Amino acid sequence: MRFINRVHRDLFALLAGIFYTLAFAPVDFGILALVALVLLFASWRCASPMRAALRGYLFGLASFGLGIPWVYVSLHHYGFVPPLQAAGITALCIGFFALFPGLAGWLAVKSGGNKDWMLVPLLWVLVEYVRGAVFLNGFPWLLAAYSQLQTPLSGYIPLLGAYGTGFLLALTASLAVHFLCSPPARVMVAGLATAIGLLGWGLQSVQWTQPVGEPISAVMIQGNISQDQKWLPEKRLETLRLYKEMTEQNWGVDVIIWPETAIPAYLSQVDEHFLQPLRALALQHGTDLVVSLPVEGEIEDHLYNAVLTLGQTRGLYKKNHLLPFGEYMPLQPFSGWVLKNLHIAMGDFTPGGDRQPLLQAGGHAFIASICYEAAFGDAALHGLPAAAYLINVTNDAWFGDSWQPHQHLQIASMRALETGRYMLRSTNTGITAVIDPHGRVVASAPAFTTTTLKAEITPMGGMTPYAHWGDRPVVAVLLGIFLGVLGRSRYVLWRAHRP
Repeated sequence: MRFINRVHRDLFALLAGIFYTLAFAPVDFGILALVALVLLFASWRCASPMRAALRGYLFGLASFGLGIPWVYVSLHHYGFVPPLQAAGITALCIGFFALFPGLAGWLAVKSGGNKDWMLVPLLWVLVEYVRGAVFLNGFPWLLAAYSQLQTPLSGYIPLLGAYGTGFLLALTASLAVHFLCSPPARVMVAGLATAIGLLGWGLQSVQWTQPVGEPISAVMIQGNISQDQKWLPEKRLETLRLYKEMTEQNWGVDVIIWPETAIPAYLSQVDEHFLQPLRALALQHGTDLVVSLPVEGEIEDHLYNAVLTLGQTRGLYKKNHLLPFGEYMPLQPFSGWVLKNLHIAMGDFTPGGDRQPLLQAGGHAFIASICYEAAFGDAALHGLPAAAYLINVTNDAWFGDSWQPHQHLQIASMRALETGRYMLRSTNTGITAVIDPHGRVVASAPAFTTTTLKAEITPMGGMTPYAHWGDRPVVAVLLGIFLGVLGRSRYVLWRAHRP
């Protein structure tokens, strides 16, 4: 019977992983993230360190297995990696990221904190931070807080960001477990969990930022160029003609935005004959253009993924937070040797630096992010409060009709809410969207269509509390609380066993 109970708890952890991923886009049933963490934390409560690690790992296998199979789509359908190799690499990615909740479970029991209502959520979010921001440049997909954009906990996002809000979600789950397992403390834990929800609900009505000017009219162009056609030399003129014609149909608006690498050529190849005449037309019609293309650096072999503004001012932003194994190769020379022997070609870009000057369009400065950069809260803070809005350009064509574009849009929505600013998001195949300062998608274009999305946004000024301090101070405070609580519990244990 004991063996059966143990196996049942293992299966609960696996089921919890499925529930967890269903809390995110496109299913968006946010309450399931709380249910999932309750099941997971309860499964750790009476487990050995290795059993807790196993259950955390099963949770991770289920959550990432359901949440990121689009890795296979990218590798096989558009990276032309053979099916077995693509499936193997996808399985390795899922298995690797599943190690993080496994680590959280092992640490929870090893530290003696698996029955402590405070230590478990602290460990959970600290391990999330290592995965999301530290290891291999960070992989912040399926961070707990992203599932809470439509729940009362979203009120904490402009205050504490993704990791602080994720801690409060995990704390609520831990309190629910404590409520079920510790009857004498039920009144206290129920009151605390209720207070967390009510305060978050109240914070949703706080206006952290304010309008600073007249509305800006904008058009985002969704070219819908298939990834397997995008870089073919014989398709280049057709692509440039498409974007130019769609732009000319919308002259007169304040800003027109093209998606990531909409121009399938280096800047030096198209500047004189295509971009400079296009800028002259933009000036003539009073429109600022925001386009994207690769740029060759002054140093040999330095290549950048960039955003270029054409209009009243000409400026260049070079992508800084690169995608590991997609735009640069970490763990060299080992990773390069592996991919070379598997005959897998990956990008080799250079980061642009984190202190680049802000770009201008529509009469205001804006913060630019390119694709993967939208997944990092700190990356959207440089330039505040001077920036009046956000622009994100991306090319999710790499992932086809999978869950990835929906997850990516959800992640981008967090950046708008954290900064209290509108985001204009232009994508190649979808989901092109406008996100308001409350993190709500107020307009979007249908995916896999060649279309434009017209919008009017208000420039915003001021700073949210999160914009003042970012992720690191929040995580440092949580780490300090963890060490304090751990030290207290160890001291109490020592006093109890002192002769």
